[in-house]
Amino acid sequence: MGRAFEVRKAAMAKTSLAKAKVYSRFGKEIYVAAKSGLPDPEMNTSLKRIIEKAKANQVPADVIKRAIDKAKGGSGEQYSEVIYEGFGAGAATILVECLTDNTNRSIADVRACFNKAHAKLGVAGAVSHSYEKIGLLSFDFNDEEVMLDALIMADCDIKEIEVEDDIMTLYVEPTDLYKAKDVVDSLIENVNLVF
Repeated sequence: MGRAFEVRKAAMAKTSLAKAKVYSRFGKEIYVAAKSGLPDPEMNTSLKRIIEKAKANQVPADVIKRAIDKAKGGSGEQYSEVIYEGFGAGAATILVECLTDNTNRSIADVRACFNKAHAKLGVAGAVSHSYEKIGLLSFDFNDEEVMLDALIMADCDIKEIEVEDDIMTLYVEPTDLYKAKDVVDSLIENVNLVF
């Protein structure tokens, strides 16, 4: 067999492991989105967006279909979103968002990562009070009134619109981010969006 076989075997194993992590993560996210609303992507916008992200990361259709079918079947698995907060080197603040079915295991894993990086795990609210969740879109456009009218017609909650050097930046509620993205896509052809 030789050395070339061993090198190929190790490379294939490494690639398979990386793919398995991505597939597992997206499978859980799709399951949670389908469980929290309707398991139909046309009726559940958060599910539709996660499926788009999964397809962009080359997740097979079979993995997506199995996660949706699992949510329809009402299996006993319950995933919950948990946020851990802490402090890193140089007083850096860290927020870790987890999707877990076992909070005890996830806190142990997160604590081990913090300890390995010589960081400190904080209590709930220790870091998050300094942050505000916001949806941000940036693209080439300069007509503020036209954009504002289109966003209002689409019932988007707009926090702020800035235009500087023909670059428009929209600040919206995180729940309305994809609604605003759809408005921008329909208003400007071949737009180059930055999230």
